[in-house]
Amino acid sequence: MTAEHEYHGNTPAAWTAVTIVMIAFVVGAVAVLMGNWPLFWIGAVGLAVVGAIVGKVMGMMGMGAPSS
Repeated sequence: MTAEHEYHGNTPAAWTAVTIVMIAFVVGAVAVLMGNWPLFWIGAVGLAVVGAIVGKVMGMMGMGAPSS
């Protein structure tokens, strides 16, 4: 009997996407504290979208969890 391996998002694609999105929200939070609204929108929205796209592209390149 073999145990099926579960990835739980522990792949290079997932780690990269989460890291970029986390940086995006840190940039957004710092921008709010500074009162810099353009930087907030660039950080919180722009970088978060970039993180999602990078994660998806890396997954399609084979760096994500294998599809069952």
